[in-house]
Amino acid sequence: MSQLEAIRAEYDRNAGRYEKHAALESEVGKRLLERVAFGRGEPGVVLDLGCGTGTATAALKKTLRKSSVIGLDVSGGMLSEAGRKSRLTRPVRWVRGDMNSLPLAQYSVDLVISNLAMPWLEGFGTLFDEVRRVLKPDGMFLFSTIGPASFSQVYEAMSQTTDDFERPGFPDLLEVGDALTAAGFMEPVMDVDFLTLHYPGIAALAEELEATGASLLFPHWSRLKQRLGQAEDAWSTMEEGRYPLAYEVIYGAAFGPPEGQPRRTKDGEIATFSVDRLVKSRNLGYD
Repeated sequence: MSQLEAIRAEYDRNAGRYEKHAALESEVGKRLLERVAFGRGEPGVVLDLGCGTGTATAALKKTLRKSSVIGLDVSGGMLSEAGRKSRLTRPVRWVRGDMNSLPLAQYSVDLVISNLAMPWLEGFGTLFDEVRRVLKPDGMFLFSTIGPASFSQVYEAMSQTTDDFERPGFPDLLEVGDALTAAGFMEPVMDVDFLTLHYPGIAALAEELEATGASLLFPHWSRLKQRLGQAEDAWSTMEEGRYPLAYEVIYGAAFGPPEGQPRRTKDGEIATFSVDRLVKSRNLGYD
Protein backbone atom coordinates (compact mmCIF):
# COMPACT_ATOMS: atom_id res chain seq x y z
CA MET A 1 0.00 0.00 0.00
CA SER A 2 1.39 3.42 -0.97
CA GLN A 3 1.61 6.27 1.51
CA LEU A 4 -1.30 8.05 -0.18
CA GLU A 5 -3.47 4.92 -0.01
CA ALA A 6 -2.58 4.45 3.67
CA ILE A 7 -3.56 8.04 4.45
CA ARG A 8 -6.82 7.70 2.53
CA ALA A 9 -7.72 4.45 4.29
CA GLU A 10 -6.95 5.87 7.73
CA TYR A 11 -9.11 8.95 7.22
CA ASP A 12 -11.92 6.94 5.64
CA ARG A 13 -11.90 4.75 8.74
CA ASN A 14 -11.92 7.66 11.20
CA ALA A 15 -14.18 10.11 9.36
CA GLY A 16 -17.12 9.59 11.72
CA ARG A 17 -15.17 10.41 14.87
CA TYR A 18 -12.71 12.97 13.49
CA GLU A 19 -14.48 16.17 14.56
CA LYS A 20 -14.96 14.94 18.13
CA HIS A 21 -11.18 14.80 18.50
CA ALA A 22 -10.05 17.65 16.21
CA ALA A 23 -9.56 20.30 18.90
CA LEU A 24 -6.17 21.38 17.57
CA GLU A 25 -7.36 21.48 13.96
CA SER A 26 -10.40 23.55 14.93
CA GLU A 27 -8.42 26.13 16.92
CA VAL A 28 -5.66 26.49 14.34
CA GLY A 29 -8.28 26.71 11.59
CA LYS A 30 -9.92 29.68 13.34
CA ARG A 31 -6.56 31.44 13.66
CA LEU A 32 -5.74 30.75 10.03
CA LEU A 33 -9.08 32.09 8.79
CA GLU A 34 -8.43 35.38 10.59
CA ARG A 35 -5.59 35.94 8.12
CA VAL A 36 -7.94 35.86 5.11
CA ALA A 37 -8.64 39.54 5.78
CA PHE A 38 -5.13 40.38 4.58
CA GLY A 39 -6.00 39.28 1.04
CA ARG A 40 -6.33 41.72 -1.84
CA GLY A 41 -10.05 41.95 -2.42
CA GLU A 42 -12.80 39.33 -2.16
CA PRO A 43 -11.75 36.17 -4.00
CA GLY A 44 -13.86 34.72 -6.78
CA VAL A 45 -12.71 31.10 -6.31
CA VAL A 46 -11.46 29.66 -3.01
CA LEU A 47 -9.75 26.27 -2.61
CA ASP A 48 -9.49 24.52 0.78
CA LEU A 49 -6.73 21.89 0.49
CA GLY A 50 -7.07 18.90 2.79
CA CYS A 51 -10.49 20.12 3.87
CA GLY A 52 -11.33 17.09 6.02
CA THR A 53 -14.91 17.22 7.28
CA GLY A 54 -15.27 20.76 5.95
CA THR A 55 -15.38 22.86 9.13
CA ALA A 56 -13.02 25.52 7.77
CA THR A 57 -14.55 25.21 4.29
CA ALA A 58 -18.01 26.01 5.64
CA ALA A 59 -16.60 28.95 7.60
CA LEU A 60 -14.97 30.27 4.44
CA LYS A 61 -18.26 30.07 2.56
CA LYS A 62 -20.08 31.80 5.39
CA THR A 63 -17.53 34.64 5.39
CA LEU A 64 -17.01 34.87 1.62
CA ARG A 65 -20.63 34.54 0.51
CA LYS A 66 -20.05 35.61 -3.08
CA SER A 67 -17.06 33.31 -3.58
CA SER A 68 -17.15 29.88 -5.18
CA VAL A 69 -15.65 27.58 -2.55
CA ILE A 70 -14.05 24.19 -3.28
CA GLY A 71 -13.11 21.67 -0.60
CA LEU A 72 -10.54 19.08 -1.71
CA ASP A 73 -9.50 16.01 0.26
CA VAL A 74 -8.02 12.60 -0.49
CA SER A 75 -10.56 10.82 1.71
CA GLY A 76 -14.01 10.02 0.39
CA GLY A 77 -15.18 9.32 3.94
CA MET A 78 -14.19 12.78 5.13
CA LEU A 79 -15.86 14.38 2.12
CA SER A 80 -19.08 12.46 2.84
CA GLU A 81 -19.11 13.95 6.33
CA ALA A 82 -18.42 17.38 4.85
CA GLY A 83 -21.20 16.98 2.28
CA ARG A 84 -23.79 16.20 4.95
CA LYS A 85 -22.79 19.35 6.79
CA SER A 86 -22.88 21.60 3.72
CA ARG A 87 -26.44 20.60 2.83
CA LEU A 88 -27.52 22.56 5.89
CA THR A 89 -25.51 25.64 4.96
CA ARG A 90 -24.41 27.34 1.76
CA PRO A 91 -23.36 25.12 -1.16
CA VAL A 92 -19.73 24.06 -1.47
CA ARG A 93 -18.15 22.00 -4.25
CA TRP A 94 -16.44 18.91 -2.81
CA VAL A 95 -13.62 17.27 -4.79
CA ARG A 96 -11.73 14.09 -4.01
CA GLY A 97 -8.12 14.47 -5.10
CA ASP A 98 -4.42 14.48 -4.30
CA MET A 99 -2.94 17.75 -3.00
CA ASN A 100 0.19 17.07 -5.03
CA SER A 101 -1.77 16.73 -8.29
CA LEU A 102 -4.62 19.21 -8.23
CA PRO A 103 -7.48 18.59 -10.70
CA LEU A 104 -7.77 22.31 -11.45
CA ALA A 105 -6.74 24.55 -14.32
CA GLN A 106 -3.80 26.92 -14.26
CA TYR A 107 -4.54 30.35 -12.77
CA SER A 108 -8.08 29.32 -11.76
CA VAL A 109 -8.07 30.10 -8.02
CA ASP A 110 -7.94 33.41 -6.12
CA LEU A 111 -7.35 32.04 -2.61
CA VAL A 112 -5.78 28.72 -1.57
CA ILE A 113 -5.95 27.78 2.10
CA SER A 114 -4.68 24.64 3.82
CA ASN A 115 -5.06 23.93 7.54
CA LEU A 116 -2.69 21.36 9.05
CA ALA A 117 -2.83 19.11 6.00
CA MET A 118 0.82 19.40 4.95
CA PRO A 119 2.70 17.29 7.58
CA TRP A 120 1.64 14.07 5.81
CA LEU A 121 3.36 15.12 2.57
CA GLU A 122 6.89 14.06 1.64
CA GLY A 123 8.30 17.56 1.35
CA PHE A 124 6.52 20.70 0.21
CA GLY A 125 8.12 21.26 -3.19
CA THR A 126 5.51 19.50 -5.31
CA LEU A 127 2.60 20.97 -3.36
CA PHE A 128 3.97 24.51 -3.60
CA ASP A 129 4.49 24.08 -7.35
CA GLU A 130 0.89 22.87 -7.74
CA VAL A 131 -0.50 25.71 -5.64
CA ARG A 132 1.50 28.19 -7.67
CA ARG A 133 0.16 26.63 -10.89
CA VAL A 134 -3.52 26.98 -9.96
CA LEU A 135 -3.22 30.29 -8.08
CA LYS A 136 -3.84 33.46 -10.04
CA PRO A 137 -1.08 36.08 -10.10
CA ASP A 138 -1.53 38.14 -6.93
CA GLY A 139 -3.83 35.47 -5.48
CA MET A 140 -3.28 34.54 -1.83
CA PHE A 141 -1.90 31.30 -0.36
CA LEU A 142 -2.51 30.66 3.36
CA PHE A 143 -1.45 27.54 5.23
CA SER A 144 -0.57 26.06 8.59
CA THR A 145 1.66 23.11 9.42
CA ILE A 146 3.50 21.74 12.46
CA GLY A 147 7.13 22.33 13.36
CA PRO A 148 9.85 20.28 15.07
CA ALA A 149 8.93 21.29 18.64
CA SER A 150 5.65 19.38 18.32
CA PHE A 151 5.15 16.19 20.40
CA SER A 152 8.11 17.04 22.65
CA GLN A 153 6.60 15.19 25.64
CA VAL A 154 6.32 12.00 23.57
CA TYR A 155 9.99 12.20 22.63
CA GLU A 156 11.09 12.87 26.20
CA ALA A 157 9.05 10.04 27.65
CA MET A 158 10.26 7.57 25.04
CA SER A 159 13.90 8.61 25.49
CA GLN A 160 13.64 7.59 29.14
CA THR A 161 12.24 4.16 28.39
CA THR A 162 13.93 3.00 25.17
CA ASP A 163 16.74 3.81 22.74
CA ASP A 164 14.80 2.26 19.86
CA PHE A 165 12.57 5.17 18.88
CA GLU A 166 12.37 6.84 15.49
CA ARG A 167 11.26 10.47 15.63
CA PRO A 168 9.23 11.95 12.78
CA GLY A 169 10.94 14.90 11.12
CA PHE A 170 9.18 18.23 10.65
CA PRO A 171 10.75 21.22 8.86
CA ASP A 172 11.21 24.38 10.89
CA LEU A 173 9.86 27.83 10.07
CA LEU A 174 12.93 28.84 8.07
CA GLU A 175 12.88 25.67 5.97
CA VAL A 176 9.20 26.12 5.12
CA GLY A 177 9.78 29.79 4.28
CA ASP A 178 12.74 28.92 2.06
CA ALA A 179 10.64 26.34 0.17
CA LEU A 180 7.92 28.95 -0.34
CA THR A 181 10.43 31.44 -1.71
CA ALA A 182 12.10 28.83 -3.90
CA ALA A 183 8.70 28.08 -5.46
CA GLY A 184 8.52 31.72 -6.55
CA PHE A 185 5.78 33.03 -4.24
CA MET A 186 5.79 36.74 -3.53
CA GLU A 187 5.92 38.56 -0.18
CA PRO A 188 6.04 35.45 2.05
CA VAL A 189 5.28 36.00 5.73
CA MET A 190 5.88 33.30 8.34
CA ASP A 191 4.97 33.17 12.03
CA VAL A 192 4.55 30.56 14.74
CA ASP A 193 2.31 29.65 17.70
CA PHE A 194 3.04 27.24 20.53
CA LEU A 195 -0.08 25.42 21.75
CA THR A 196 -0.50 22.73 24.39
CA LEU A 197 -3.41 20.30 24.73
CA HIS A 198 -4.08 18.31 27.92
CA TYR A 199 -5.45 14.80 28.32
CA PRO A 200 -6.74 12.76 31.28
CA GLY A 201 -4.45 9.86 30.37
CA ILE A 202 -2.17 8.37 27.74
CA ALA A 203 -5.03 6.29 26.31
CA ALA A 204 -7.07 9.42 25.58
CA LEU A 205 -4.03 11.11 24.05
CA ALA A 206 -3.33 8.12 21.79
CA GLU A 207 -7.00 7.90 20.78
CA GLU A 208 -6.96 11.53 19.64
CA LEU A 209 -3.78 11.04 17.60
CA GLU A 210 -5.40 8.07 15.87
CA ALA A 211 -8.75 9.77 15.25
CA THR A 212 -7.11 12.81 13.65
CA GLY A 213 -4.59 10.80 11.62
CA ALA A 214 -1.62 12.22 13.53
CA SER A 215 -0.57 8.68 14.47
CA LEU A 216 0.43 8.22 10.81
CA LEU A 217 3.25 10.71 11.41
CA PHE A 218 4.97 8.30 13.79
CA PRO A 219 6.89 5.34 12.34
CA HIS A 220 5.75 2.01 13.82
CA TRP A 221 2.80 3.58 15.63
CA SER A 222 1.35 0.33 17.00
CA ARG A 223 4.58 -0.48 18.82
CA LEU A 224 4.97 3.12 19.97
CA LYS A 225 1.43 3.15 21.35
CA GLN A 226 2.19 0.14 23.53
CA ARG A 227 5.37 1.77 24.81
CA LEU A 228 3.56 5.03 25.57
CA GLY A 229 1.36 3.13 28.02
CA GLN A 230 4.51 1.97 29.78
CA ALA A 231 5.94 5.50 29.81
CA GLU A 232 3.23 7.32 31.78
CA ASP A 233 5.52 7.82 34.79
CA ALA A 234 8.11 9.45 32.51
CA TRP A 235 5.68 12.09 31.23
CA SER A 236 6.92 15.58 31.99
CA THR A 237 5.19 18.71 33.29
CA MET A 238 1.94 17.06 34.32
CA GLU A 239 -0.64 19.59 35.45
CA GLU A 240 -3.30 18.52 37.96
CA GLY A 241 -3.03 14.93 36.82
CA ARG A 242 -3.43 15.76 33.12
CA TYR A 243 -0.94 14.88 30.41
CA PRO A 244 0.22 17.78 28.20
CA LEU A 245 1.13 17.51 24.52
CA ALA A 246 2.82 20.47 22.82
CA TYR A 247 2.47 21.64 19.24
CA GLU A 248 4.55 24.13 17.30
CA VAL A 249 2.18 25.55 14.68
CA ILE A 250 3.74 27.33 11.71
CA TYR A 251 1.67 29.73 9.62
CA GLY A 252 2.56 30.91 6.14
CA ALA A 253 1.09 33.52 3.84
CA ALA A 254 2.22 34.57 0.37
CA PHE A 255 0.92 35.84 -2.97
CA GLY A 256 0.95 34.27 -6.40
CA PRO A 257 3.79 35.57 -8.58
CA PRO A 258 3.28 37.19 -11.97
CA GLU A 259 3.41 34.86 -14.95
CA GLY A 260 6.99 34.04 -15.86
CA GLN A 261 8.38 34.56 -12.34
CA PRO A 262 11.18 31.96 -12.05
CA ARG A 263 11.33 29.26 -9.41
CA ARG A 264 14.46 27.63 -8.05
CA THR A 265 15.20 23.98 -8.73
CA LYS A 266 18.26 21.75 -8.36
CA ASP A 267 18.87 22.37 -12.08
CA GLY A 268 18.71 26.15 -11.77
CA GLU A 269 15.93 28.69 -12.17
CA ILE A 270 12.93 27.79 -14.35
CA ALA A 271 10.29 30.20 -15.66
CA THR A 272 7.03 29.11 -17.29
CA PHE A 273 4.61 30.97 -19.54
CA SER A 274 1.17 30.11 -20.84
CA VAL A 275 0.67 29.55 -24.57
CA ASP A 276 -1.57 32.63 -24.71
CA ARG A 277 1.16 34.75 -23.19
CA LEU A 278 3.74 33.49 -25.67
CA VAL A 279 1.39 34.06 -28.62
CA LYS A 280 0.68 37.61 -27.46
CA SER A 281 4.39 38.31 -27.06
CA ARG A 282 5.08 36.98 -30.55
CA ASN A 283 2.28 39.06 -32.05
CA LEU A 284 3.61 42.17 -30.34
CA GLY A 285 6.94 41.50 -31.96
CA TYR A 286 5.42 41.78 -35.42
CA ASP A 287 3.72 45.14 -34.76
